[in-house]
Amino acid sequence: MELAFFAAYLRGGAWLTMDAANFAVEAEVERTHWWFSGRRRLFARELLAAGVNPNARILDAGTGTGANLRMLRDLKLEYVTGLDSNELAIHFCASKGLGNVQIGDICAMPFESGTFDLVLATDVIEHVDDDRAALEEIARVLKQGGKVLMSVPAFPSLWGLQDIVAHHKRRYRLGPLLQKMTEAGLEPLRYYHFNYLLFVPIWMARRLMRWLDVKLKSESELNSPILNRLLSGIFRIDIRTAPVVKLPFGVSILAIGSKTKPSARPALGSDQPT
Repeated sequence: MELAFFAAYLRGGAWLTMDAANFAVEAEVERTHWWFSGRRRLFARELLAAGVNPNARILDAGTGTGANLRMLRDLKLEYVTGLDSNELAIHFCASKGLGNVQIGDICAMPFESGTFDLVLATDVIEHVDDDRAALEEIARVLKQGGKVLMSVPAFPSLWGLQDIVAHHKRRYRLGPLLQKMTEAGLEPLRYYHFNYLLFVPIWMARRLMRWLDVKLKSESELNSPILNRLLSGIFRIDIRTAPVVKLPFGVSILAIGSKTKPSARPALGSDQPT
């Protein structure tokens, strides 16, 4: 269905760019692909453990093609707003019936200060030039005591095709990420690496792809039903154990923080001095 929508979108006049092709692949696979489905299980488990209120006002900042929105819908959370800077991503979310998604920049969000109880910012701040501004904006739109659940790609040595096609600006180390959160007014509460079981295979695969000059629209294309089942099983074990073993390496980092002090960052359009 998503690829049919994509074809119709192109017939309507959209250009076939690498960005559009990457969105199309993601939209087609995110429901069943081991990476997307495993992340949803991990995030859902963290939200349930944190006791998220069913009436909480939630922002999914950087919806992509709707992976988190699908998870939040399955958790029966009703007061959810999505935000993405790409119109094609918003169209894909709409085609799946995944709710209200607005266009906007995570570094200058179109929301009043103190609007949300919870912000999800999963694999988004690595896309912006000024990640400090993005973190400050997250703190601004959170209510006092509100929480953010973040994930980011880890370790610059893992840089590969997916970082390029997704326009990542950086991959993170845990210490500097926590420092940036703290400076932005977000107190780190819980954090760990995950996808550690596949760290070495992914590191090796990305170097092999670079050496062979493999041309793909997205790493998500490197999959098959059998491989997907195998990697899904490995990732299930990973996300169950990662919060417990807390190893100093992994393909990604999860961090949960809390807004502990009033934000000094003015809202978009505010006449306060900067």
